[in-house]
Amino acid sequence: MAYPNQLYLVLVIFLSIFSLSSLPTSAIIPKANVSLPIPSSQLVENLCNGKAIQNRRFCLKALSTPEVITTLNTTQRGTLIMKLGAANAKAMLNVYNEIIKKPGSPQALKGLNCCVEAYKYAILSFEMVSSELVEDPQTANYDVAVICPEIANCEKELINAKVQAPQLLGGNRFMKYYVSMGYGITSTLELENPNDY
Repeated sequence: MAYPNQLYLVLVIFLSIFSLSSLPTSAIIPKANVSLPIPSSQLVENLCNGKAIQNRRFCLKALSTPEVITTLNTTQRGTLIMKLGAANAKAMLNVYNEIIKKPGSPQALKGLNCCVEAYKYAILSFEMVSSELVEDPQTANYDVAVICPEIANCEKELINAKVQAPQLLGGNRFMKYYVSMGYGITSTLELENPNDY
């Protein structure tokens, strides 16, 4: 005979796995190394419900890791978001570099190279923003926001080159989600520290 708490625990784990398994973002979002799902903190909920966030569900899943949940303040959370964005950009850069190695048209190669440059820029920007969060949240806010036009240009070049690669367009969409999360957290920092810069 199972105890009620054990049945509840099994039910929670089953429902959590079932509900998260349908998300198409599992390859991009870091995995939590815990056996039970950790509920989002109020700070994560507030961020993911913000106006800047393009995909609330993605935001909640990406930020519901123990490392993010246990951060003590907005600056630490912002640093972790920037690290997630940079890691995602590095993963996508590797995908683009692998695709470039395959034979293709000169127009496709031009589009792919544009994306390589956009992702290099995104990596540098996310890393730079991490260091700016404490000193100048306003500059950090701007620097994370300007990643989006680079990714949009990448998408435009892929479409113009008629590159048929849904995983690339999906990766670009995820990058925009990370940018929106970065923009949301830097906006929060600006509001929390209005006279600090």
